[in-house]
Amino acid sequence: MHDFARDALLAVLPRDMSGARVVDLGCGEGLMTRAVAARGATVVGIDPTERLVEHARSIEAADPCGATYAVDDGTTLATVSDSSAEWVTAGLSLNNVPDLEAALRSVRRVLAPGGRLAFTVPHPCFEAPHAGWADSGDGTSRRIVGDYFAQGFWRSANPSGVRRAGNQHRTLSRYLMALIAERFAIEVIAEPQPDQRLIDHQPHRAGLPPFLVVRGRRCGGPAR
Repeated sequence: MHDFARDALLAVLPRDMSGARVVDLGCGEGLMTRAVAARGATVVGIDPTERLVEHARSIEAADPCGATYAVDDGTTLATVSDSSAEWVTAGLSLNNVPDLEAALRSVRRVLAPGGRLAFTVPHPCFEAPHAGWADSGDGTSRRIVGDYFAQGFWRSANPSGVRRAGNQHRTLSRYLMALIAERFAIEVIAEPQPDQRLIDHQPHRAGLPPFLVVRGRRCGGPAR
């Protein structure tokens, strides 16, 4: 699932990012950061969790790709200068930020005019609180849509579920309207179908997009 999410985000980025300055917001252990660096970008991974940043740095030390890392809060990006990046990436991280609007304001601040934000989040329609799976009677599983309008923090009760650590659920319109409010021109919205490697691992996901992918361009003028 992590590799699929990484590749879904890479699909909306240029194949050649040589010379581009990139901030990877919510980098975790650096999976996306390293992938962007491999395309030639100068990239700094930002995450508030010190242990994850330490892990990312240890991977960089063992197998250098040129990525750097900093412990920072995605709602402030205090370690990043104004207008200093052409791209901000956020792979499955904005859904963990408590204040989406503050994060987007910070992203706008660090992007140069015309810079772009590209991010993935769990698909809000299907990864809502209390969503689940049911046997359809023909040997296949069907997704039961949860409490879509119950925005806010929730934690899955499934001990093996990917949301057991917690997640900020927001509606699709909340994400898009927050981007519009910060004067981002939405360029790409994608709902990538699971590829064969994901279907082989989790066959019940064959008919649903697990992630939403969005790319937007920072336009001029003050935020509304």
